[in-house]
Amino acid sequence: MSTPSSPQGAPGAPEAPDPRRWLALFVLLIANFMNLIDVTIVNVALPSMRTGLNASDNQIEWVVAAYILAFALGLLPFGRLGDILGRTTLFLWGVAAFTLASALCGMAPNIEFLIIARTIQGLAGAMMTPQVLAIATVTFPPHERGQAFSLFGLSAGLAAVCGPILGGLLVSAHLFGLDWQPIFLVNVPIGIATVIAGWFLIPRLPGHATLRNDYVGIGLFGAGILAVVFPIIEGRAYGWPLWALAMIVAGFALLAVFVLWTRHRAAVGQSQLLNFDLLTNRQFMFGAFVTTVFASGIPGMFMVVSLLLQGGFDFTPLESGLTNTPFSVGVLLASLIAGRFGSHFLRARLATSGALLAFGIGCLHFYVAGVTDSIDHWAFLAPLLMAGIGLGLGFSSLFQLVLANVPPRDAGAGSGALQAFQQVGGALGVAIIGEMFFGNLGSAMANGATRHAAFAGAASLALWYVVASFTLVLLLSALFKRPAPQAPRPGAAPAPVVVLEH
Repeated sequence: MSTPSSPQGAPGAPEAPDPRRWLALFVLLIANFMNLIDVTIVNVALPSMRTGLNASDNQIEWVVAAYILAFALGLLPFGRLGDILGRTTLFLWGVAAFTLASALCGMAPNIEFLIIARTIQGLAGAMMTPQVLAIATVTFPPHERGQAFSLFGLSAGLAAVCGPILGGLLVSAHLFGLDWQPIFLVNVPIGIATVIAGWFLIPRLPGHATLRNDYVGIGLFGAGILAVVFPIIEGRAYGWPLWALAMIVAGFALLAVFVLWTRHRAAVGQSQLLNFDLLTNRQFMFGAFVTTVFASGIPGMFMVVSLLLQGGFDFTPLESGLTNTPFSVGVLLASLIAGRFGSHFLRARLATSGALLAFGIGCLHFYVAGVTDSIDHWAFLAPLLMAGIGLGLGFSSLFQLVLANVPPRDAGAGSGALQAFQQVGGALGVAIIGEMFFGNLGSAMANGATRHAAFAGAASLALWYVVASFTLVLLLSALFKRPAPQAPRPGAAPAPVVVLEH
């Protein structure tokens, strides 16, 4: 795959970079973009799915939560599986599975089928995502990695901006007489082209067959998280029976058993799903908690805003997407600016992020609470732009703060674990915010409230959770240990690119 850098090809001479590395990077970026844009594009189509598939409130929550939860639970085990089988192999399988799952989503005959397909899509996304940065790190020499990794940040920002608009365009266009289906079907030709190009362009990175995955740990962690999230989403529909509360308790018990199992694996020198050293690192676990809280607000908020605009006030999908766009623009702008700060003022940046998000969403709450018969989309511009700047400023500083207190040997595992906690937070947020929104909406409609008033009241109540979560982040930011200044290590890989999802 590579040729000697020395003209004579002397033994032991360093190998030259693969000449196809920039083309390979383009393939990786396309796959990453396809995965990221799928997160933002779906929210705009939720009201159309709800009507077209005659879905219940709980089922609409699962369309969002199933993907996030499957993605969260797959990140760590598929990251290790890439080490075992080979990063390129698993990446190509992941893109192929994501493409197939997208086709299944687009052809879903009912809501139950769509939820299952979204779960497969989330697992496929988790299969390919950990491999992307690992392949880029190995493919590029140290002096080119900064430039290569900056393109990942740019693609994430562009996906955030393009997602709501593209989603609105595809749903509103009614291509071939279809409604929401094209938001998934558009992935199929892109995915097929990516697999073919990746097969020829991406270097084959060998695996390490001697490594092992912790399958018991995967089962305990997955079952524990699912046992907590499932009843939060489904409990309201059944009147919060005893089994729902018992399931939540059992979920936390399973997570406790997972910790004990991980300690046992560490004691006997076997691989762990989540390094036990990280579980006993108080600063890391505190950071993981803050990351979970930080990530819990945005996915659920945009689910509610899309339902409010389209279901409550008859916005078209395109109008809804355009209304949400200022947030994405804020994320992109802040992400570009935040990189210039490096590792300086991390706690101050996180506190500023929490303040901007809490204030921006708070302003949106008070506006929505006062709506009567119509909504002015311009009123969303300033609050969402401010909140987007807050999110873009916050995630990079939060990850750097947490990882600054992790020993270098655990940095890679810590980064992967934080991304998993980020996704778990998103799933929990969807469950909690959905419970607040749909519960209040049902009660208001049953009590005779108008459609406008019922949707506005339910949305304004749900937004309180978002305000509270970011206020908590603001308060907790002062409790982070001040990171010691660290000189960059020669040849070190750049910091991992944080996925800013909403």
